[in-house]
Amino acid sequence: MVENIGMNQLVNVLAKALALSAVLMLNGCAVITVADAAVSVAATVVKTGVNVAGAAINAALPD
Repeated sequence: MVENIGMNQLVNVLAKALALSAVLMLNGCAVITVADAAVSVAATVVKTGVNVAGAAINAALPD
């Protein structure tokens, strides 16, 4: 009976370690996804700003 309690504790610790490692690995994916989204938004904002500035310059300068 005493040996069985030790084995249950070991299994419990291993299960928690496995769950923690899975969460940490998935967390890395989330960080990459958020960073990728931020870069995409920034690139879109810059592109839109350049297009607006180009249109304003074209409207201000006569042909």
